[in-house]
Amino acid sequence: MPNGSVPVLEAKVRLHSAEHPDWKDMTIGIPLAMLKEPEGEHEVVLNFSGVRWTIYMDGDLLDNDFPFGYPQWPAKSTWKLDAKFVERASLYVPAIVPTGKQAPKPHVASVQYWTPPGHNSWVGDVATIFHQGRYHVFYLYDRRHHQSKFGKGAHYFEHLSTADFKTWTEHEAATPLEAQWECIGTGTPFVFEDKFCIAYGLHTERIYPYEKTTLPAQMAYIQAHGCTGTFNRNAPGVPIGSMYSVSEDGVTNFKKTWTCFHPCRNPSIYHDPSGKLRMFANNHGKGTWESESVDGGWRCLSPDFPPGGDCTFFFQWGRFDYIIGGFKNLWSKPADAPDSEYEDIVGKGLDFYDGLNVPAISEIPGGRFLMSGWTHIRGWGGNLVIRELLQLPDGRIGSKWMDEIIPLAEKPKTLAARVSKTVTFPLDNSSFLLTFDVHSAEAKKGRFGISFLPENGKQASCELQLCLDDSRAQFGPGLLKDFAVRQKSLREGGVPNRTANYAIENLIDVDQPFSVRLIVKDDDKIGGSLIDVEIAGRRTMISYRPELTVKKIAVRVEGVAIEDVRIAPLKSQEADR
Repeated sequence: MPNGSVPVLEAKVRLHSAEHPDWKDMTIGIPLAMLKEPEGEHEVVLNFSGVRWTIYMDGDLLDNDFPFGYPQWPAKSTWKLDAKFVERASLYVPAIVPTGKQAPKPHVASVQYWTPPGHNSWVGDVATIFHQGRYHVFYLYDRRHHQSKFGKGAHYFEHLSTADFKTWTEHEAATPLEAQWECIGTGTPFVFEDKFCIAYGLHTERIYPYEKTTLPAQMAYIQAHGCTGTFNRNAPGVPIGSMYSVSEDGVTNFKKTWTCFHPCRNPSIYHDPSGKLRMFANNHGKGTWESESVDGGWRCLSPDFPPGGDCTFFFQWGRFDYIIGGFKNLWSKPADAPDSEYEDIVGKGLDFYDGLNVPAISEIPGGRFLMSGWTHIRGWGGNLVIRELLQLPDGRIGSKWMDEIIPLAEKPKTLAARVSKTVTFPLDNSSFLLTFDVHSAEAKKGRFGISFLPENGKQASCELQLCLDDSRAQFGPGLLKDFAVRQKSLREGGVPNRTANYAIENLIDVDQPFSVRLIVKDDDKIGGSLIDVEIAGRRTMISYRPELTVKKIAVRVEGVAIEDVRIAPLKSQEADR
């Protein structure tokens, strides 16, 4: 609030279940300062449906969680309200259905760095496809950084799409939770027999022990028949493993088939270049599988490759095949080579991981390829980020900003025509676009660092450093009097997906003058800033810096010169609309 206080409205329901007697109190709530008009009278509706525990305020759904268990009502039902600011209240048993605001079809104004509305809502694992003129983004909707449903996640796929990459539409959830035991994991959208589908996994082992699920029956079927069977909701045990939903109109309106076709929890279904239906088994599974039908009959072609991770995706680009896997894997081979020829690209230091988690890759018209993923913000789940990929003649892939979704900025102003020594610039805005050109006195020699300083200026919270001597870039801790120490790349054991301090190596096209574009986005919701950089239009990297509001930048150079330094404040999202 303006006075510095943080009043919070919370509601708690006490649950009881035989399976998890320790899962008792489930609390939902909001900080009142997130309301447009915190003061005054507001209508609050609390709703327990069995699957959801939600809080609405003035018709807006502001928080929810997903219970396991039910309240126990005494023989003589009583209830109490402990809130001195409540004027009147009514209890409805059975529950009335909350009525939300009637609004036109929702649109997302700016998708880059986007998060769903709400103070604790985030983008989790992303799955993408271009289908019938639209680019679709399915993302696991997250609240509390994987801590919903008593820490079990309770994720499900929400759905965005666009036809022009400028106007984005939010659709109804593709795989909403419909039972208390559902916990949905990563999958992939695909088309089979002209039906638009999305595969997903049920992580029921988070709720029930294996012996109470369909897993024993599934494994017994594979052992007896050499392929997977088809299991529906009538099978003995609680459903677990790979499922899929089908769109009724080819765009949205997805309906669950409730068909379990594989025991792995994160299925990745795709068509190989010959058109055959294949799948990578991820999470409690591994290898490559093939089938004539989605519903069952999946046979294992390669039991050990790719190894099961969080999610692996196949794509073909020109003369090369690629498999990208979860947080840290990438393999490639010539398209006409057998699968045994896949090489470990991360081991060569030639990967394109840039801070995104579980990235998904899809081709769009014009031979363009997009990579979408999420940033790590204080835990699992964060902001949506989309990159455009580029391919070199030898098959190596780089990344750049996608022009259509770069956040809008005001008219730039020049900070310096040339920087050849350490210079500090005070800033008027904490969210901005910074651009400059880099010239080296000697090819592939020299380095520079940009430190991002908070208002007090005593310690830099972050430094972006480029070292031309060994063709590396990194995010590291900011130091006022020297360059930050060397950080590790993914090949060296670094962790880019943590979106903190890490390095990328083997930069592209930095042996000649090149340009750098950098966005700093200060955001109260994430409690800090995102720092996103594009180097020579060939490599990108992003970092999340908690508690950082940038008020100054310090530019330090050694053996290079930085020219034409320009800065432009970012426009607000309201201005984008």
